[in-house]
Amino acid sequence: MKVHEYQARLFLEKYGVPCSRGEVIFRAEEAPAAFKKFANPSAMAKVQVLAGGRGKAGGVLRLKTAEEASAFAQKFLGKPFATYQSGGEGKIVKAILLTEDIPIREEYYLSVAVDRSKGAPVILFSKAGGVEIEETARASPGAVHKIYFSPDQVPAKSAILPFIQKVFSDPSVSEPFAAVAEKLARLFVEKDASVCEINPLVLSQDRRVMALDAKIVFDDNALFRHEDLRAMKDPDEEDARETRAKEFGLSYVSMNGNVGCLVNGAGLAMATMDVIKLAGGEPANFLDVGGGATADQVREGFKIILQDERVEAILVNIFGGIMKCDVIAEGVIQASKETGLQVPLIARLEGTRVEEGRALLKKSGLRILSSKTIREAAEAAVGEAKKYRESRVGTH
Repeated sequence: MKVHEYQARLFLEKYGVPCSRGEVIFRAEEAPAAFKKFANPSAMAKVQVLAGGRGKAGGVLRLKTAEEASAFAQKFLGKPFATYQSGGEGKIVKAILLTEDIPIREEYYLSVAVDRSKGAPVILFSKAGGVEIEETARASPGAVHKIYFSPDQVPAKSAILPFIQKVFSDPSVSEPFAAVAEKLARLFVEKDASVCEINPLVLSQDRRVMALDAKIVFDDNALFRHEDLRAMKDPDEEDARETRAKEFGLSYVSMNGNVGCLVNGAGLAMATMDVIKLAGGEPANFLDVGGGATADQVREGFKIILQDERVEAILVNIFGGIMKCDVIAEGVIQASKETGLQVPLIARLEGTRVEEGRALLKKSGLRILSSKTIREAAEAAVGEAKKYRESRVGTH
């Protein structure tokens, strides 16, 4: 579960991490007063949406007057805002964060995340802050430093400091930097986070180390332990298709491609998306209906895929173990009829009751292309999507 920057800052402050002063506004008329409260003489304004790249999209601005603050708020509040990281999908801006404008001497990067290859949480830090850490890691792999630790024992400042001192020799930087790292690691563990990121963590002109930005993602699977986190969940920021999928016990993640996927098993679903890519296409989603899905769940999964207007073909890839192929076929047939399916449908069924499943699809009277291998199915889906797209050129 992601939270907005202004909410993430509350957690940083609760754990003693120094942050720039500021407040969030929800109405344009609140902007001038907030500006006057924090301007020194300028202030910073940031739109609050759950997407990275806000600055490049114009959603972060240095304000010089109360009038500029008002204009910024009127421009964005209540309107959709998209960035290159949101896949072109706009999110309605409901809040704007106004903060003091801190004169910066240096910008750093600090985060705590899970290194899945090591099976352990890791503190990541770098002298190169204020930019995307992925770019830094690609350009200069040695610029990002790591401190692994056990979630059962959050490292104290004294244990972190020797690592920090190798990069920051100045004690006026290394000491507060290590203190912030300890606090961020404790927040990460105690609140069951999957990412806690400060970018940038800065050294101000008056030599204070403080957070100017914050990104926190909490583990959905641990929300039952944190009533305060559940209360922060913003349903309007979530993909409606993903929310509906959860209601039916399906695992769905929206993506930016045009080939819809309905698969049983997370591993097979990921492999299916890979093969679609190899065939020259782009998956529109990850959808795992699970090993014991019912026809109703398959039908709902099918409907969820079709809610995405970018879908130009659907690939059903099922290996029947516990899941029976004829159950999948029944769900696909029901959904196709109920939705008046127009996009091409490609099915690859193998495993338990596969002949019965194929027979049901054949007798349905629907135009369903059958494939025996994943590669054949993926190539057919990519090809059919292209034909479907070309057939609709100029029709709307």
